[in-house]
Order: sequence, then structure tokens, then C-alpha cells
Amino acid sequence: MTYLSTIPVIETERLTLRAPREADFPALLAFSESPRAAFLGGSLPRQHIWRGLLANIGHWALRDYGFWSVDTKAGDFIGRVGVIYHDGWPEPELAWHLFDGFEGHGYAFEAALAARANHANRISAQPLISMIDAGNARSEALALRLGAVRERTETDDRGAYHIYRHLAAGSLQ
Repeated sequence: MTYLSTIPVIETERLTLRAPREADFPALLAFSESPRAAFLGGSLPRQHIWRGLLANIGHWALRDYGFWSVDTKAGDFIGRVGVIYHDGWPEPELAWHLFDGFEGHGYAFEAALAARANHANRISAQPLISMIDAGNARSEALALRLGAVRERTETDDRGAYHIYRHLAAGSLQ
């Protein structure tokens, strides 16, 4: 049995949330080199993106949750959504990022609802947080659409970010 067999596949109306795979690397690298990565620390060296892909697989192995790779039903790899809990973070975080050209279609909302519900059903019903860069208005709008509320603002070496609390674990109607 490999780790891939332990990562659940989630099918939504328009999306498939699946295990990460090596074939995702070029798209992850392109995302890192794009302006869309600005709120995630900006462009990183190639080896950091590779290590990030491997770390996500390790996250699944250690915690039984992590980032899913998100595909459209047509098979386009459009981003990553899931729950992560890195060392030093206050709590598990529901997080998302979509690649250029796929924002504005409701994909992140659909995938985040599915990831949040899966986490509540399989791991814990404890409300999740989302840590969002203070300048990332689109992610803040998504957190609010998901029913999250802003609890506080924190600052670290990367700048200010808002912590949103997801009060509902299940899906919204």
C-alpha cells in the first residue's frame, strides 16, 4: 500500500480533488514564478517548490490530511486546496490557491467546501482557520463567502495576515 491509496479522492459537481503527483510539479513551479504567488511568499527557487511538493506528501503521511491537487472534470490541474498544519502554526488551516486563469469561476469555493467537510468528517469537527495575507482581498472575500469570520490580525517576518475562523464545517447551501 502506498500513500496514494490513503488519500481520499473527492468528486464535486465540477472538480476532482486528488492526491498530489510528480506530474504536478511543472504547474506548481509556474505558479511560484507568477504574480499569483505574491501572497504565499513570492517566487521561490525550483528546489523549494520540489521540496514543497514532497512536504505535502509527507503531511498526508503524518497527519492524514494535506493539500489535494484540484482538477476540473476536463482534467485541467487548476490548483491546490486542503488543510495543512505546519510546525509553529496556531491551528490547522484551510488553505487554497488557484493557478492563473482559473479564478473567478467558483472553483476555490467548491473545492474548499469539499475539503472542509472531509476534514470535519474524517479528522476533526474543530473549526478550522485560514491565515490570509492582509493585502489579499480575493482570499478574504472567499473566506467570508465560506462563512468564516475574521478573529484577529497577526504579524510575522512576512508581514501582516488575518486569521479567519470557519464556523461551519459542512457545506453551505
